[in-house]
Amino acid sequence: MFKEERDCNKFSWEDLGDLEKGRPNLGTMVPVLAYRLLQYTWRDVLITELGVNRTNDIIIKAGRLAGTNFCRHMLNRELGFDEFVAELQQTLKEQAIGLLRVEQVDLEKMRMTLTVAEDLDCSGLPFTDEVVCQYDEGFIAGILEAYTGKPFLVKEIDCWASGDRVCRFDVKILEE
Repeated sequence: MFKEERDCNKFSWEDLGDLEKGRPNLGTMVPVLAYRLLQYTWRDVLITELGVNRTNDIIIKAGRLAGTNFCRHMLNRELGFDEFVAELQQTLKEQAIGLLRVEQVDLEKMRMTLTVAEDLDCSGLPFTDEVVCQYDEGFIAGILEAYTGKPFLVKEIDCWASGDRVCRFDVKILEE
């Protein structure tokens, strides 16, 4: 039996394959329904098997890995902060991931409040009194880490699922 056990991440951007070649008829975009079906069934099984805290840790780590690779392959890390954010906003919109807005930013302290409207993960979910965008927490942290070279902590403070109509994230650089 083939096992893929390892003690470090092996993912590379090339693992995504040639989407245009592999999906000549269906194209490169997938309905949100299919994405959420995958995400929320995995989340449900992981919570059952590992508990909610361990599951959230894993989902955040996966988001961070994805965000780091997304930034390295989809964004220009040589841009100044304002231009980088503008490119990030445009790319997230083009990829139908969400509509990013910077509500507050303190570049000196590297603290931010970001919102994402029409979020791929949760916009339209029923009210659950929970924040559910742990993947986004990691994704945003990974993007900012790849851009700045410094570690970030991103915490969702408002979520569609908790009754808000945007996801709001508190972003801060981790002290080294």
